[in-house]
Amino acid sequence: MHTNHSNLSTNRLYFIDAVRAFAILMMLQGHFIDTLLETSYRSDSYMAFKIWEYFRGITAPTFFTISGLIFSYLLIRAKQSGTIKKRIYKGLTRGVMLISVGYILRAPIFQWLTGEFSSYFLIIDVLQCIGLSLILVVCIYKITFHKTLFFSIVMLLLGITIFLTEPIYRHLELPEIPKVFSNYVSKSNGSVFTIIPWFGYVALGAFIATLFYRYVERPKFKIAIVSGFFIVGMALIFGSSELLMHLYFAFDISIFKEVAYYNYLFARLGNVFILFGLFYLAERYIKQPLILKIGQKTLSIYVIHFIIIYGSFTGFGLHQIIGRTLEPWQAIFGAIAFLSVVCFISFYYAKTNEFVYSNVQKIIAKFKDKT
Repeated sequence: MHTNHSNLSTNRLYFIDAVRAFAILMMLQGHFIDTLLETSYRSDSYMAFKIWEYFRGITAPTFFTISGLIFSYLLIRAKQSGTIKKRIYKGLTRGVMLISVGYILRAPIFQWLTGEFSSYFLIIDVLQCIGLSLILVVCIYKITFHKTLFFSIVMLLLGITIFLTEPIYRHLELPEIPKVFSNYVSKSNGSVFTIIPWFGYVALGAFIATLFYRYVERPKFKIAIVSGFFIVGMALIFGSSELLMHLYFAFDISIFKEVAYYNYLFARLGNVFILFGLFYLAERYIKQPLILKIGQKTLSIYVIHFIIIYGSFTGFGLHQIIGRTLEPWQAIFGAIAFLSVVCFISFYYAKTNEFVYSNVQKIIAKFKDKT
């Protein structure tokens, strides 16, 4: 969720901002409808609900993959332009900032004032997960000595390994480890996102970034990568479970079978690739200022939508006021209105990214001066 990325006038990948805009809008309508749609309509017997649920499931994988792609692309490009130190520092600061904002949004200030403290505040959501992922990407880039090819291979293998070992940590519980740490890897205390498997998408996004960095200048690159996205995407959606079963029969390693029977990670990755292919193919038509602006304002939009729906700080949000009472048509029109309002506020009133980012920078500068 990074904004104000340096203007890459050459090789500027506009489709990235368009994908981010799509992902954040999908997330907004997903949260709105999920929080407010009347319970009786949440059933697979309603085709519309089934389709909506399927597309909703693509949102988070898209968000994590695109975050890995853009951050790594800028990191590798910075090496080329000699600004790598600045980019690494910026990435680490951004990671810490996202983790902090993630916690702040769940801080029940009024409960604290009355002396009530619950560990719910420590659960991990998308911002902490992306923040930690950025820090990990920087660390891995440092470990691979800034060598793009080495970094590329490590990220590909890491992403695949995280997905293949999912059954091992699926029901992980770490009661002896403090919740502030265990919540990053275990869902047992209510964490929405955990660093595994979600860092897998970031790692694979980083791998794709290395392909763009290496080949984007080549004349046939666009045709090749779009075809690659579609072919690999389709193979992952329709063939990955079968391939995993073949591996299970060939090597008799039961984890392949377990992944094949609950294969949401590879299938979702296939969805993400097809989405990337479509957006990159249609890049020239989606280079609209509004779309790009939404893509660059993802943090502000996320923060504002979270406060309106879940009532951060105040405890009064749509979740508490309306609850699950809306008819489908109300939910659809409500979601459209909600998207419009949130985007409007983030464009005209929110300086979240710049404000938070510049203040974090100032605090760090002051701390450095003292040490």
